[in-house]
Amino acid sequence: NEEMTAFNGGRRNIQFGSQTSSDEFLFAGARYTWSPELSTSYFYGGLDGIYKEHNFGLVHVLPLGDKQSFKTDLRYVHQTDDGGSNVDADAFGAMFTYKLGGHAFGAGYQQLNGDTGFAYIAGSDNSLVNLVQINDFGNEDERSWQVRYDYDFAAMGIPGLSLMTRYLSGDNVDRGPGASEGKTWERNTDLAYVFQSGPLKNLGLRLRNATTRSNFGSDLDENRFIVSYSLPLW
Repeated sequence: NEEMTAFNGGRRNIQFGSQTSSDEFLFAGARYTWSPELSTSYFYGGLDGIYKEHNFGLVHVLPLGDKQSFKTDLRYVHQTDDGGSNVDADAFGAMFTYKLGGHAFGAGYQQLNGDTGFAYIAGSDNSLVNLVQINDFGNEDERSWQVRYDYDFAAMGIPGLSLMTRYLSGDNVDRGPGASEGKTWERNTDLAYVFQSGPLKNLGLRLRNATTRSNFGSDLDENRFIVSYSLPLW
């Protein structure tokens, strides 16, 4: 009941023909768990007349001993136009996370190839590894990496309290003929607490901070305070 279009912010360089939007988005897919440690997925999606994509994923968790594991998250998306745009993008992403007790150390890499940046429905999330608070690092030809650290304070006897901080940097963005490569960085920090008992049980409080700088986009400093509540149904 509503027209949708592809997000075209930053330097995605997506061009539309006479049709700029559609009210029909179709998707289907499957996820299969081969073992408790390994799962794979495939999804197809398409915004009718604008673009279509094939989305592949693999997640593997390798147990390494007492309270230790190594997680691999691989993603590949192939996008083409569907008659009403010039969408042409391949996105590869990989995230590796080593967990030791309450600590988690992550490192990721993402690369875009093709004639445009990554397309997705404006106003929605997407499947890129480096989709974070402000940016998704999905511009044309962009390469980006991230380092991340998480800590679960349950390991110190404070269940419900958690910390996340990460830093991302992107470069090689196509800014057009004669222009230098586009570069962006972003830093995020989250501090969250979920009440574990009492009348406020399952109430969550989250403080989220982000800073980003770019030579082709906006420089932003952002704070968010999020209140949530989870209601168990069973």
